[in-house]
Amino acid sequence: MIISNSMQRTDLPDMFYGAKRTIFQNAYELRQNMTEAEKYLWERLNKNQLGVRFKAQHPIDIFIADFYCHQYRLVIEVDGEIHLSQKEYDEGRTAELERFDLKILRFTNQEVLNNIDWVLAEIKKYSTDLSHASTSSLLKSG
Repeated sequence: MIISNSMQRTDLPDMFYGAKRTIFQNAYELRQNMTEAEKYLWERLNKNQLGVRFKAQHPIDIFIADFYCHQYRLVIEVDGEIHLSQKEYDEGRTAELERFDLKILRFTNQEVLNNIDWVLAEIKKYSTDLSHASTSSLLKSG
């Protein structure tokens, strides 16, 4: 698969886990209409500001992750008020995403809006932990 003249052949299809065209269309719409908390976090995640690439409103199978880092297989969800009444759905969704060996971090809108430094520190800490785990498993297998 050739992405563009400036990009190399990659594993890009794997990062979508079989998402269908309609999911991509929905993700596009969600990127155009992010919540205040999502926009606030995205301002700090985009352009590799944490040293890794995140994608906003990223298609994964039948779901759309608020943010996704393929390098660490890390999903970040920003939960608004509605998530208080849909805990079972969120738990099922998390289980489905974990089936793809993805790690999920959840933050509330309030945590993002009122304590962004803590949220970013948690993401960095988790990314660092995942990085060390990946390096460790490579060393063990090599």
